[in-house]
Amino acid sequence: MKNRAEQVVLVTGGGQGIGRGICRQLAAEGRQVVAVDIDGEALAELEQELGDKSVVFCADVADEAAIQAVFAAVGERFERLDALINNAGLTGTARVPLTELALADWNRMLSTNLTGTFLCSKHAIPLLRQNNGVIVNIASTRALQSEANTEAYSASKGGIVALTHALAVSLGPEIRVNCVSPGWIEVTGLKKQSRRQTVQLSAEDHRQHPVGRVGEARDIAAMVSYLISPAAGFISGQNFIVDGGMTRKMIYAE
Repeated sequence: MKNRAEQVVLVTGGGQGIGRGICRQLAAEGRQVVAVDIDGEALAELEQELGDKSVVFCADVADEAAIQAVFAAVGERFERLDALINNAGLTGTARVPLTELALADWNRMLSTNLTGTFLCSKHAIPLLRQNNGVIVNIASTRALQSEANTEAYSASKGGIVALTHALAVSLGPEIRVNCVSPGWIEVTGLKKQSRRQTVQLSAEDHRQHPVGRVGEARDIAAMVSYLISPAAGFISGQNFIVDGGMTRKMIYAE
C-alpha cells in the first residue's frame, strides 16, 4: 500500500456522525477521502470543511446502479482505491415491537445497512485488488447484544459481522476485510448544522463505561485508521468491539 498522502479511501455515510469523524481523521492524516452519502446538505458541509482532501458523491448505497456509477467515477478520477469503509446505515433509535414492525421498514433497514455493505464491497473489488486494498465494515455491539424491539437493526448489524468474515475468506489474500463494532458513541456534534443539538451527558452516562466515559467518533476513526494501515497487515476477518468495555460488564439489578 502506498504512503498516506497517495492513498484514496472511500467512506460511505461520510456526511454525518461516525462517518464524518472517520473522514476528518483520514483527511488529517493526509489521505484523499471520497465521501458517499444520501444527504447532499451534509456532504456539502463536509466538502467545505475538508477542502481539496475530499471528493463527495450523493448516492444511496442500496441503489446498485448509483453505486456502480460512483466506483466508475472514482476509478476514472484516481485510477486507484486503497480502502473502502462501509459505514452508511440507518440507526436503531426507533424501537418498534415485532408484531408492529412493517415488512417495508424491515426491508429498508436491511437494504441500507446490509445490502449496501454488500453492494459497495462488490463494486469496489476491481479497484481494491489492484492495490492490495482493505475493506472495513462498521457494525455495532447490537450484533452481539440487544435491547427490546430492535430486531431489524440488530439483524442488519449481525449480518455485517458475518459478511465480514465471508468476504475476508473470499477476497484474500489480495484484499483484507475487517469489522468495527462501536458501542455508545456520541455524535451529535458531527451532524449537519440543521440537525445539530446540544446534548448533556450525565455523570452516570460516563460512569457506566469501564473506561469512565462515553465514546467519541475519534475512537472509531482511530481503529479504522489502524486497520487500513500496513501495521494491520496480518489481520483479516475479525470484528473489533470498540465500546469502552461495556459488553464485558455484568449487570445485576440490586
